[in-house]
This record gives sequence, structure tokens and C-alpha cells, in this order.
Amino acid sequence: MAHSKNQEMIDRCMAHNFWTWSAQKEIQPIPVQRAEGVFFWDFEGKRYLDFNSMVMCSNIGHGNAQVIDAICKQARELAFAGPHMATEVRAKLLEKLCEVVPEGLNKFLFTLGGADANENAIKIARAVTGKHKILARYRSYHGASHGAVALSGDLRRVSWEPNIMGGVVHFPVTYRYRDDLVPDAMQLSDEVYAARHLDYLEKLIHYEGTDSIAAIFLEAVTGTNGILVPPDGYLQGIRALCDRYGILMIVDEVMTGFGRTGAWFAVDHWKVKPDLMTMAKGLTSAYAPLGVVGMREDIAAYFDHRKFDSGLTYNGHPISFAAAIANIDVLQAQDLINHTRAMQPDMLGLLNELKKKHPSVGDVRGIGLFGAIELIKDKKSGIPLGDYGKTPTILKELQEFTLAKGLFHYIHDNLILVIPPLIISQDELEMGISILDEALKITDAAL
Repeated sequence: MAHSKNQEMIDRCMAHNFWTWSAQKEIQPIPVQRAEGVFFWDFEGKRYLDFNSMVMCSNIGHGNAQVIDAICKQARELAFAGPHMATEVRAKLLEKLCEVVPEGLNKFLFTLGGADANENAIKIARAVTGKHKILARYRSYHGASHGAVALSGDLRRVSWEPNIMGGVVHFPVTYRYRDDLVPDAMQLSDEVYAARHLDYLEKLIHYEGTDSIAAIFLEAVTGTNGILVPPDGYLQGIRALCDRYGILMIVDEVMTGFGRTGAWFAVDHWKVKPDLMTMAKGLTSAYAPLGVVGMREDIAAYFDHRKFDSGLTYNGHPISFAAAIANIDVLQAQDLINHTRAMQPDMLGLLNELKKKHPSVGDVRGIGLFGAIELIKDKKSGIPLGDYGKTPTILKELQEFTLAKGLFHYIHDNLILVIPPLIISQDELEMGISILDEALKITDAAL
């Protein structure tokens, strides 16, 4: 019997591809032929609503002609240039970044993605300060490379221990719904809640030795570990601690940058200016691979007459630069930052309706178009639907159901994430939530 077009593509890829984050014989790849707007299609014409922006990166949506044309034009003119070459497209992107990043970040080191941006931020921080320790948070994710996975505060790090970068000390994240450090967090004001965490962090700084800590490294809003929005005063307090003790503040905006939270960068909501900031994903909306470390000029000046002994072949790739410029132009021309901010009440309203309706939904939260549904065993105890670091079988069954219904989304532990392209309309958002509404009957029935 002849295979379907979808199965043929799966078989061809399974024959030789080595898959990430997967047991090789257990993965079930999703066949994808084309994408446009907030949708993609398989090889047999089935349409899927993309509720994860592929990998939290397609901020402006799929198939944008302006970005594609810019890539093609650049490829015809200059497809590649070496890292030490000055090009028009590099200069334009540098100038464009200066328009949108927090004030004070005006030097940029380009990479190929988020993990290597984070790796280079660590190198720079350690070199400039002469210190070696990095404080990072539990329930965080910063990438899968040697140093980035060491920063990461979830069990994806543990799989590779002890063969990872040393010198990282983890501390608790702000997580109101189930805060290990502050059990009564749900009853506290932002001011008091933030102060409890900051008091702990200041003690940790002293315990570890103020003269040994190069940087505090954190996601402005925790991403795949739960879309954990910090209380007001928290990021400002970390900024103050860094200033007090001569520690660099490095913020990972790989997932939250370029409009995802309803601001250019999540730190903008709290008017916080980091010393270094890492970006990728939404930088090009994944039309081409690119990451970047933004830093203050005085940090970059450390290397004015000292060699920065690191580099990447594709540090100056013109095609990626062209994609980034066009992507930022689209974000500006379509006013997608304001659109995302305006969509936040709609998304949170729909998610709260799910919480009221479904006993398996313990909490919903989000900022901009960056949302999460947290699943539990019962409302009274709030016990997570699955063990930390493991996605329960019932949630995988829910995902199979939603895929069959034409909805693509991400699951992690006991979480369903809602991270659509920023161009999504109210009707499209409601379409996706209605499928999740139906799917949550599966987890409700398992209680």
C-alpha cells in the first residue's frame, strides 16, 4: 500500500536525521510543506493554526513578502561577507538596533542564535569583571550549548551534568502560583513579594562573595518554564543590587524580545536598563538565523586594546542582517508592538474563561501574546498534573487531539503555552482557544 505524502516525507527525514530533544525512535515529526500568516500546511493540504510561532520565534508571522524580498535582494548583491568586513547591511542593522533597544546598549556582537549569544555574554562579563561566578535562576532556560545549559535552571541541565560549564549558582525564580521561597505569594502585594525575593538574593550574594560574582543572568519574563511575569519592583531591585555590588546585569530577551510582551523588550515594561542583553528568535522572526549581544559602550571599551579572543564564521552574514532589518521594519510599519499590547486583555480574558470552566486548569497568566495554562490534579491542592521535568502522558494525548483539530502549540511539564505570531487577529485567537477548550476535557476527565 502506497504511503501518504505526509508519511513519505516523515520516512525520508527519519532515515537519516538526528533529532534534538528526542529519543530517535520515538519522535513523531510534523510534516510541514508551507506557511503563511499564522498558519502552516502539511503535504496533504491540512491547515494548522500556529499557536507557538514555530519555536517562539515567528513574531511577524510566516511568508512575509517584505522580508523574503529583502533576503533575495541581499543574496543577489552580497550573499556572504567575512566577520571583519564592513558592509552596508551590517551598518544599517546596527543603526536600526540602536533605535529599539534600551538606552545605553549601543555596541553589538552578532551570533547565530540565542544560546551562542548567551555564551558570549558570559565570556564578556567574566573578562571585563575579572570574576567567575554567574548567578542564574531555577526554572529558567538559556540554551543547550555547554555554557548556556549550565545557566539553565531546569532539568534539561541535569541531563548533562557534571560535564557542563562551572561557576553557576542558581537561585529561586518569582513564581506566584507555587513559590517555593514565598509560600504566601498569592496574598502579597508586588512590593512585598519582590522584596522577599530580593532579600534572599542579597543574602546569596554575600554568601557567594561579592568579589566573586561577575553577573546575574536572567530571563526578563521566564519563558518555557511557565511564562512567569515578575512582580513590579523585582527587576528594578536586581538592577539596584547589581549596582550596589559591582555585578553586571545580563538579561536574556531571546524569547521575549521584539514585541512578544507588548513592548520592544520585556525590560521596557519596568524601565530597567541591563548592562548586557541577548537577543535572537524575534530579531529576524526566524527568516534567517541570527543572535546578538547588546552591551554598554564602556563594557565594549574594555576590549579597545585587548584582543577579544572569540569569533564566529557567520558573525557578519549579510542575508541574516537583511532579514533582521526588514523584520524590524515590519514590526514598526504594522505597529505590531501596540497590537500585541492591545491583544493582551483578549488573550488573558479567554484564558481566564478556561480557568473558570475547567477543573484541570489551576492558573493562567501572560503578558502581551506570551501566555500559559498551568494544569493541576485538583483545584484544592493545586498539585501539578505531572512531576517537575516530565510531561505527563495525558498532556501528550491532549496535544495529539489538538493537532488532529489543526492547532499546533507547545507543552512543557504541566503547561500549555500560548505564543502565536504577533499578527494574530481576535478571531484567530478565539479559534485556537476554542480548540484548547475542547481539548481540556481530556485532562478534566483524568482528575
